[in-house]
Amino acid sequence: MSKDTGCWSVDLTIPSVRGAGKDFISDLLSALHGGGWSEHEIFGIHLAVEEAVVNAIKHGNRHDDTKQVRIRCQLDVDRLWIEVIDEGPGFNPDDVPDCTCDDNLDIPNGRGIMLMRSFMSRVEYSPTGNCVTLEKRRNQRQPA
Repeated sequence: MSKDTGCWSVDLTIPSVRGAGKDFISDLLSALHGGGWSEHEIFGIHLAVEEAVVNAIKHGNRHDDTKQVRIRCQLDVDRLWIEVIDEGPGFNPDDVPDCTCDDNLDIPNGRGIMLMRSFMSRVEYSPTGNCVTLEKRRNQRQPA
């Protein structure tokens, strides 16, 4: 994150292969650390963003290496905004079973969505369901 502007942004496209988002996530975590975000916030953001990217590769594009995932990210002093778009057919997040419900505890689906919603300030899906927008508002400023 630039100390002059306090902003960091990325607009990139990655292939739909395992581990393709690793460099982006590493750069994002470095920018969050550099911006003085708390360890708790960074931990939650890491989990949420990793889930979004993995879901786009695995569920959206079904590991099809001819398809790509676009990631747009803007980080400023108090806010992180990320958009993850895949080339898959999309889905309706309301159709995913609530993984915290007793009847669904053994079903592996839905945990990533729950994690994103738990750790981010806002999680929204496009009407087609192949784009997720994540936003995190900083809880408190750390002393400089």
